[in-house]
Amino acid sequence: MVWSNDKHITDLETDFFLNSVKEVCPSFTGNELSQFASKLKLAELKKKDFFLESGETQKLLGFVTKGLIRSFYVDKDGNERTVGFYPEGSYATHYPAFVTQKPSKYTIQCLEPTTFACLSFDDLQWLYRQSQNFEKYGRLIAEEVLKQQQARIESFVFQTAEERYLDFIQQHPTLFNRISLSHLCSYLGIERQSLTRIRQKITHK
Repeated sequence: MVWSNDKHITDLETDFFLNSVKEVCPSFTGNELSQFASKLKLAELKKKDFFLESGETQKLLGFVTKGLIRSFYVDKDGNERTVGFYPEGSYATHYPAFVTQKPSKYTIQCLEPTTFACLSFDDLQWLYRQSQNFEKYGRLIAEEVLKQQQARIESFVFQTAEERYLDFIQQHPTLFNRISLSHLCSYLGIERQSLTRIRQKITHK
């Protein structure tokens, strides 16, 4: 990871992060938000750079202030399987591995030049000890991660490939033109030819 040591995190990036925090947990005081901001560090990565690689222990929690990343794992046949896309306003993390500080089985890669507001694991634990609001925020984020994971699991149990595709373009309309079809197919769990047939079918309806 490339740190921007020659410049501090900007007010714009800080405000973007803190506004997101307040949306999740409106009870934060101004002083608590200042404590949050004091622990932020800036990281800037290029397209195709890795924020986290499989086998590494994630020491930094990254909040995407600009850009787009994807999370994937490599299956037993050596194929990359995309499990998520995370644009501005999302956290870059394999959350279970981060909170336990164990090596991750996933890789997080930038699909665009990406800027992160980062918190170290140790700083996050320090913040949790400062007030209940920090603990509450951490719990709410963990709950959101769990809901997203459950929704993805259930999409493969209860939905067809076409329904998964329609859900994706409805829930993420701005992402469609920012990701490759190969990554989208991997995420949806279908072959390129199947996606072509689905799109043609929808077009003819």
